[in-house]
Amino acid sequence: MTGRIDLDFRCEFPGFRLDAHLSVPGSGLTALFGHSGCGKTTLLRCIAGLQPCTGSLSVNGEVWQDSKVNLPVHQRPLAYVFQDTTLFPHLSVKRNLEFGYRRIPESDRALSFDDVVAWLGLARLLTRMPAGLSGGERQRVAIARALLTSPQLLLMDEPLSALDQRSKQEILPYLENLRDRLAMPILYVSHSVSEVARLADHIVIMDQGQVVDEGPLQATLARPDQRFGLEEDAGVILTARISERDDTWHLARAEFDGGELWLRTDDRMAVGSRPRLQVLARDVSIALTRQPDQSIQNLLPATVDDIVTDIAPGTSMVRLMAGSTPFLARLTSRSVHTLGLTPGQPVWMQIKSVAIVD
Repeated sequence: MTGRIDLDFRCEFPGFRLDAHLSVPGSGLTALFGHSGCGKTTLLRCIAGLQPCTGSLSVNGEVWQDSKVNLPVHQRPLAYVFQDTTLFPHLSVKRNLEFGYRRIPESDRALSFDDVVAWLGLARLLTRMPAGLSGGERQRVAIARALLTSPQLLLMDEPLSALDQRSKQEILPYLENLRDRLAMPILYVSHSVSEVARLADHIVIMDQGQVVDEGPLQATLARPDQRFGLEEDAGVILTARISERDDTWHLARAEFDGGELWLRTDDRMAVGSRPRLQVLARDVSIALTRQPDQSIQNLLPATVDDIVTDIAPGTSMVRLMAGSTPFLARLTSRSVHTLGLTPGQPVWMQIKSVAIVD
């Protein structure tokens, strides 16, 4: 599926006003990101037709709302996964899944029952009742039930927010699998940087009812101005290739365009795999010359690309380029001054730690 999701929405109620203009890819996973109360869920409800609003909406060339058309909720070919699961308690998992699936004519079914069950790891749960499922299992069933209605758009409103940390870690690989397999676009609301870093292809930053920034995930997060207030969570995402494992020290070497990083290993990091890595700005320091006698193992030559001063009192953000790969370093403004950093200057990056997010 190709195309775009284009929208222009306005609505107002006591204490809040939404005024959102947006055009995002009509495939892949787009994250709607921002602090609580910024308008993410309101925007999602407008798309679903659950929140009255004025404006326009088209999904991959089909007009769902404009000055002449306003499809009601039941006519919009979408599925909505809420924060809290709403399974039918008196039906087994299989019958919950069949509830929507059987109402779709066979000729209109875009996804097979068996495929969706396999993608979300539900085969062993089909005979169970909802009361006997964990939170993560219930949410997987809810996602599967939504998909089996063969929607053209999947909306997910903080689907992991009600889960404990262990359940979140269990369900994330299934969401990654859906992201990679589904042709339909997914709009995913979250205020979790780690979820967005792990799942999103595209990101939309919202604040006070407006879209303040949007773009491909890697390029948008690498902007030094940090308009979206990530603060301590600012950083970049990069895709690497595991070229070597050192099982003696439980490390793996990840190569990317511009260098390599040594990482702590886990079961996913086989040689040849391509993990998604998150490098936080607070974990990157800068030296003018190579400093080998230290505990930091990742030393990479780089070039200062941009400097944004005073992003917070006494703090600056430095954008660095290692080959064609951008990094961010969060430094005190005094350090920037003391080192005499300027755009175009060659330096050495010292990267303390790297989080594996995919």
